Amino acid sequence: MNFIRIGPMSENTRSVLEWFSGAPLRILLVLAGAFFTQFFGSRAITRAMNRLASVDLIPGPANTPARQMARARTTGTVLTSTFNAVLALLATGMILGEFGFNLGPLIASAGIIGVAVGLGAQSIVRDVLSGIFMLIEDQYGVGDIVHVLDVTGVVEKVGLRITTVRDTSGILWYLRNGEILKVGNQSQSG
Repeated sequence: MNFIRIGPMSENTRSVLEWFSGAPLRILLVLAGAFFTQFFGSRAITRAMNRLASVDLIPGPANTPARQMARARTTGTVLTSTFNAVLALLATGMILGEFGFNLGPLIASAGIIGVAVGLGAQSIVRDVLSGIFMLIEDQYGVGDIVHVLDVTGVVEKVGLRITTVRDTSGILWYLRNGEILKVGNQSQSG
């Protein structure tokens, strides 16, 4: 039997392999892990929301299957975007750590930065809080025909900060949840 012999590696090849097996390999692993986590996490959220759409959580005549599905779809959109944002933040932190950034002071100062951003971005905080209460109270969901501010149309997307509504002329309106003071929902009966 003849075996193929591979000679010794050259110094250049060895140095490239040593370099690649360090930080670049770990960065690729972080990116691959984030990609797979995002893929499977989004699928899990979608499956959970599909199951939630078929469960009768609010008994009574006002709860129709279509309304339940719209509520589950809206909640799934918000959960997916929140999950993706947290995952991107974690992956970015891990990659910055691989580049040698000291994350300790950054994490320690996050509280101070959070207060400063909170004071400087009160409208964003108001939009997010309004979006949370809007979802909890089920004021409207994806697919509902609503009259919001001076726009009448179909809700296309509901987020924690922004709601998008397409009016009858085809214009897509981006409405900040904190600015929505009253909503008329033609799709909810009862």
